[in-house]
Amino acid sequence: MKIALVASPVTPLRPAQLGGAQAFVCDLAAGLAARGHDITLHCAEGSEVAGVRLVTVPPPRDAAAALVMPGGADPAPAPGVAAALEAMFDSIPSGVDAISQHAFDAPAFTLARGRPVLHTLHLPPIVDSVVAAVRATPGSRLAAVSQASARTWAAAGVEVGGVLPNGVPDQPLEAAPVERVALVAGRISPEKGIEDAIAAARSIGLPVRLAGAHYDPSYAPNLAGADILGSLPREELRRVMATSAVTICAVRWDEPFGMVAAEAQMAGCPVAAYHRGAMPEVVEDGVSGMLALPGDTASLAIAIEECLALDRSAVRASARRRLGLDAAIERYESALELAAR
Repeated sequence: MKIALVASPVTPLRPAQLGGAQAFVCDLAAGLAARGHDITLHCAEGSEVAGVRLVTVPPPRDAAAALVMPGGADPAPAPGVAAALEAMFDSIPSGVDAISQHAFDAPAFTLARGRPVLHTLHLPPIVDSVVAAVRATPGSRLAAVSQASARTWAAAGVEVGGVLPNGVPDQPLEAAPVERVALVAGRISPEKGIEDAIAAARSIGLPVRLAGAHYDPSYAPNLAGADILGSLPREELRRVMATSAVTICAVRWDEPFGMVAAEAQMAGCPVAAYHRGAMPEVVEDGVSGMLALPGDTASLAIAIEECLALDRSAVRASARRRLGLDAAIERYESALELAAR
């Protein structure tokens, strides 16, 4: 098939990503291309995605204003982002078979009307303008990334046509000793519960590594004592996961998927997480990780300690069975074939 993928123009796609959705879009584009599909990825200038033909637009000057801050105010109107999206859709040839659309920006839904498109909802219904645009889109053109996210959208009056869980690459692990240290990874923003993760780990005497980029400029958590690794390319992050005793996902919102949790398990690292959003779908409780009562750091500390006793080969086997990228790409192939009709 001839497929156009559309990413948000707000941030370039790079080896060290701001979020899981961006990472998955890169993997999806590369995976579909490797299967022989004619792929064009429409994204922001400065993007780097190996093995994929890119069609780029200059980053909008108001891109920062369009960033979605979960739990915060709706983003301000961003005409530059709207113009960039219009340019992206204008560059999609009329002969394309299907469009796989991943931008969480209202204009992306309106610009795609009448086209053979499948919109993936990587976020919950937290931006009013996006929710309005999604409600005006046929459910058959919509997919959520988890059953939990689909339920959240249904509560907002949107029935999605399907669920397409993300997947993560299954790559061989290099033999390396596991250190008695906890990892907290992902964008540094309030909904990720970094303070809870650090407090729970410290309560059982476990040092903490923190890998990720600052996302919300108004958020300044107390990170004293944590080993700050910064934003890491995914291969380096995978190595850190493989040598960490546990990855902690103390999410304070209904996480739509949880790419960090998936990637950690694929690296053989068990995950201690709050039982919120899609975490019960991504973490096999008692096998690949442990789930704790939401917002309860004492419960989270117990989950962390229990993770230290889990069989890491079973953790990885669980991830390979449930969370692999190949299966995710197959699901997208089927869904995009339907969208093309």
